[in-house]
Amino acid sequence: MIQDLLDQLSGVGSYCFTSGSLDAAECFGSLGGIIWGPFCLIPLLLCTGIYLTIRLTGLQLRKLGPSLRLALLDRADDDAVGGDVSQFQALTTALAATVGTGNIVGVATAISIGGPGALFWMWVTGIFGMASKYSEAFLGVRFRTVDAKGEISGGPQYYLQRGIPNGFGKFLALFFAVAAALASFGIGNMTQGNSISSNIEGSFGIPLWITGAVLAILTLVVLVGGIKSIARVSSAFVPIMIVFYVVGAIWILIVNIVDVPAALGLIFTDAFTGTAAVGGFTGSALILAVQMGVARGAFSNESGMGSAAIAAASAQTTHPVRQGLVSMTQTFIDTIIVVTFTGLVIITTGVWQQGSDFAATMTGDAFSHGLPGQWGHYVVTIGLVMFAYSTILGWAYYGERCMERLFGRGAVMPYRVVFSIVVYIGCTVPLAVVWNFADVMNGLMAIPNLIGLLVLSGLIYRETKHYLDHDPQLRAGKAEIDAFMAGRPGGIDTYESTGR
Repeated sequence: MIQDLLDQLSGVGSYCFTSGSLDAAECFGSLGGIIWGPFCLIPLLLCTGIYLTIRLTGLQLRKLGPSLRLALLDRADDDAVGGDVSQFQALTTALAATVGTGNIVGVATAISIGGPGALFWMWVTGIFGMASKYSEAFLGVRFRTVDAKGEISGGPQYYLQRGIPNGFGKFLALFFAVAAALASFGIGNMTQGNSISSNIEGSFGIPLWITGAVLAILTLVVLVGGIKSIARVSSAFVPIMIVFYVVGAIWILIVNIVDVPAALGLIFTDAFTGTAAVGGFTGSALILAVQMGVARGAFSNESGMGSAAIAAASAQTTHPVRQGLVSMTQTFIDTIIVVTFTGLVIITTGVWQQGSDFAATMTGDAFSHGLPGQWGHYVVTIGLVMFAYSTILGWAYYGERCMERLFGRGAVMPYRVVFSIVVYIGCTVPLAVVWNFADVMNGLMAIPNLIGLLVLSGLIYRETKHYLDHDPQLRAGKAEIDAFMAGRPGGIDTYESTGR
């Protein structure tokens, strides 16, 4: 496997640097295909999720009920100290960054190339990814810091260095911070803005530059207020956009209810046999189903990438385990709910057979087919605009925290201004290179994080077990938690000031 990976990298490098014409889009596309291919991130993501699931004895399934209650009903630890936002606001900020174009276009791409079976492998990725999401969010709170202004900073850019206290840990932390900061301008900014402006122009005829200008101004206004402003907007915005989109999907499935059993059967059958329409022999079809399902699933829910840990670290919580479990529900909501509804609508309406050339418009066609008049088209357009804009806000926070790690607090405001300007650029220019570059950066930020999760898995297991042995239903108050945490590491007040 390693030799195959090295051979592929060598081939890409040879082409990009020795060919007569350097095509950046093609080179980044080839490199992204390798990073997100069967010899690199796909096995690393799956194996990490499976290993953590085994190590934590199926935590994501055992504690899903209490976690959803804490996240969606309780929403906050009333007696929590520290943190900048509530548990629910930290969750919606992370959801804002993950529930985006991947839930609409990404699902369509996966199914159109890998067949309906790809949806099954997206589910698998989501279930095992919940263990990864829990672990990185736990570590985000466990090793969080405070910057010079008193705002919380946390995520892989800190826990990799603090949790692995040697040169290797620092290298992983800085590598992640650089990759995430660069990725924020790609997948978290320009690509999302481009999706918004192009869809608004196509549906309502509004010029790209007008959408870009309005979007840039709105983004800057929100970002100037920092995480509290982003969290307030996200906590109000995200639930509405998810409900709006899911209700439209439910209506289509009700109308096509007779086709739902067949669609489910097709998903499970094709997951292990592949789809003949894909072409080639059965094995190749099966490989495509697995590869597209895992790659697009990870791209959609970001489990294992480490980004959500940055939002989790800002939460007001009484113990890292509690916020880890709250953050875990993000993957459940993103993949098991939103992605599932998108996939079922695409399959039940039959539009998945259009082929991969129509992936960008496939979900819109499915909704148009399933809803009367032009309602379906508008539901997808409005949903995509809301999803994409929320992703911009969430990733802006991720990027600024990484800039703070690299250059100190003084870099935060210039980053916010530049980020908002880049939103306008993304709305008005073609983005073939940016899309492929974003894929590469997303992959590169995931690699050090996944290595860190494996190295720190023992700590995650020990401290998680101790907490859940004393509070299995997540109902303990701060006083009770402080009592059973007395004399043990891993309490909520372990963060330190960076002074930067």
